[in-house]
Amino acid sequence: MQMRETIEGRLKPLSPEIFEFRDDSHRHIGHAGNTGGGHYAVLVVSAAFENVGRVNRQRMVKDLLRDLFSDGLIHALSIKAATPAEYSANH
Repeated sequence: MQMRETIEGRLKPLSPEIFEFRDDSHRHIGHAGNTGGGHYAVLVVSAAFENVGRVNRQRMVKDLLRDLFSDGLIHALSIKAATPAEYSANH
């Protein structure tokens, strides 16, 4: 299964209205300290983030992906987590 589908499936409990995925792994080939796993960026827009601070939003996402990090499938993940209202105001 492709990593996009894996991550998107894991984030279903957040009921994302928008999910965007970018694979930046090619930009980090030979990166010091990278023992495998990809470099990815996600945008997750969900009502589940209402009244939740930025750091806790990122924790919510990372908690759902925890084993992908520990299994070495994800080396780095950039997370943008927004409420629908925040996303609408900025796009």
